[in-house]
Amino acid sequence: TVTSGDVAGQALAGDEADGAARVDPGLDQDVDAADAAGDEAGAAEAAADEATGDETAGDEAAEPTVDPADLEQESEIAADYVEGLLDVADLDGDIDMDVEGDRALVSVVGATLEELIGPRGEVLEALQELTRLAVHRQTGNRTRIMLDVGGYRAQRRSELTELGHDAAEEVRDSGVPRRLEAMTPFERKVVHDAVAAAGLRSESEGEEPNRRVVVFPVS
Repeated sequence: TVTSGDVAGQALAGDEADGAARVDPGLDQDVDAADAAGDEAGAAEAAADEATGDETAGDEAAEPTVDPADLEQESEIAADYVEGLLDVADLDGDIDMDVEGDRALVSVVGATLEELIGPRGEVLEALQELTRLAVHRQTGNRTRIMLDVGGYRAQRRSELTELGHDAAEEVRDSGVPRRLEAMTPFERKVVHDAVAAAGLRSESEGEEPNRRVVVFPVS
């Protein structure tokens, strides 16, 4: 049986040892290893997520224009990396590549792969960071590529959009700020967008992994 920790461990091993099937002890160690590589990719990625709306919902225009050829190259590198991950973990699944806005999107489809998602998408987030690191190592450039498995992010986006809308309506009616549960940068970005679309303001507060969105009434 393949566990979440096994899958994340195998992903890290494949990145550092060209696909060797060494498994690290568990997910926490793998996430720590990905964070330790932050000087190469993690810190830049965190800054990118903040710049695209984690602190305020309207900063997308500040992002530089991305060359479509670069996105295609990122997709191909990421797809090869994820395909290698599936082979190492002995999991089935097809790889789809697409572009969503100004970032590349690589999706694993055609199979039920709960092992690659984990509780609240924790394993998926770790694997996405490792995939970004793999792309960064080959291109030398920061990447905002997004990894999805089994449509998890699309479903989560729908749920979070509804949550952001409902929170905005509640705050509009009560006039009292509302603090939401802790979320990942991806999740916070979706909520910020939903709140902004409802005509209210939101900000993020706290430190990872307990960073959360706060929705404010119209001043």
